[in-house]
Amino acid sequence: MGDLLQPWHLMVLAVVAFLLFGAKRLPELGKGLGEGLKGFREGIRGISDPAPAPPVQQQTAAAQVPAPPAQVEQK
Repeated sequence: MGDLLQPWHLMVLAVVAFLLFGAKRLPELGKGLGEGLKGFREGIRGISDPAPAPPVQQQTAAAQVPAPPAQVEQK
């Protein structure tokens, strides 16, 4: 069967892609493919690295102030 990715094969694939998608669409496809591969690599690295601990959230000042005491009527 020989080598599958000979220079002649790559040129034929490039011509077919150009005919199918057109000159305007090829850069968009290349950009999307590159971004997808970059995201995939980052995802793989994230799986092998331990997950960082979630940040501790502080309570707001309104949540820390106690409610005022109930008023008692005098007779």
